[in-house]
Amino acid sequence: MPTSFASAQLALDLVGVFVFALSGGLVAVKKRFDLFGVLVLACAAALGGGIVRDLLIGDIPPVGISDWRLLTAAALGGLVTFLFHPGVERITGFVRVLDAAGLAAFAVAGSLKAVTTVGVSPIAAVLVGVITAVGGGVVRDLLAGQVPEVLRRELYAVPAMLGSILVVVAAQLGSLQDWVLWTAAGLVFALRILAVRLDLNAPTPLRSNPT
Repeated sequence: MPTSFASAQLALDLVGVFVFALSGGLVAVKKRFDLFGVLVLACAAALGGGIVRDLLIGDIPPVGISDWRLLTAAALGGLVTFLFHPGVERITGFVRVLDAAGLAAFAVAGSLKAVTTVGVSPIAAVLVGVITAVGGGVVRDLLAGQVPEVLRRELYAVPAMLGSILVVVAAQLGSLQDWVLWTAAGLVFALRILAVRLDLNAPTPLRSNPT
């Protein structure tokens, strides 16, 4: 990866990892998991999307299992939730804000790493960005035995896709800079918060009348 984007990539990854570790830990606590279970679910939520991303673009071994900084951030998020979960649960609204921040960070980080990897097409880079953003949550929910939130909550994957598209288009035009990355992250964050506040959802099938 170009050195000019290395610091931005690390910052985005660390933000996303810690925030999603908190969300994974909260799900585990609500399911009454023990400490090991909380840490597993926290790490799955925090690192799952990034691991899938790296496998898709051929970056082996994935940084999610090889970079001590990401592993530490994931474990710390799980421990914070386990030790202070009553307080964390009381600020559920704030956690939703952090979740939106994590979604934004991972969408941009995923597409950034994809566009700076040789051989990854623009369409693949967009998909990689979306998968990075939602993948950890899907793994978390499957392990917890529940329907993934990306399939049933307010607009979730759509903001991630728009942010990824912005990064990829900027890369194709040769204008990818740090300010573009943070603008894309801000866009994803704002759209996600707006979807939560206004309860915006993707269209669902019309209910048929009982016969």
